[in-house]
Amino acid sequence: MRGPEIYVDADACPVKDEIRKVASRLGLHVTFVSNGGLRPSRDPMIAHVVVGAGADAADDWIAERCVESDIVVTQDIPLAARCVERGALVLGPGGREHTPETIGMAVAMRDLKQHLRETGEDRGFNRAFSSADRSAFLQSLDRICRRAVKAAQESNRSI
Repeated sequence: MRGPEIYVDADACPVKDEIRKVASRLGLHVTFVSNGGLRPSRDPMIAHVVVGAGADAADDWIAERCVESDIVVTQDIPLAARCVERGALVLGPGGREHTPETIGMAVAMRDLKQHLRETGEDRGFNRAFSSADRSAFLQSLDRICRRAVKAAQESNRSI
């Protein structure tokens, strides 16, 4: 049986180094998925997948492959919803975990913010990614990875 894998929506991901560190410490395989522009790694536990052009090509690739107990790192809420539906553990770069209980509100807030931007009520500026965000992400990723490894070990024992 395979253990959990980490899939990263990598094009605009600000926490790639943090993902590499945690994955290396726990012995997890990582796949960075992008439309291009990533430097390949020599680490055999790190894979890079370059998908074709298209707004949702990377999202589709990740959503089609993630399974229960895999970890997906993305700031894309529609992708997060698709992965949560498949049983993956989903984490945003700021450390926020998306769960079946929380993803509905995240989708609704995203839709509201998009509507406000389209109507000119909101200019769509995002705050800068801070060291506190990076720290929160590291803590959340470590916790979620350990949970995924434990679940995979328990699943393997029951087979």
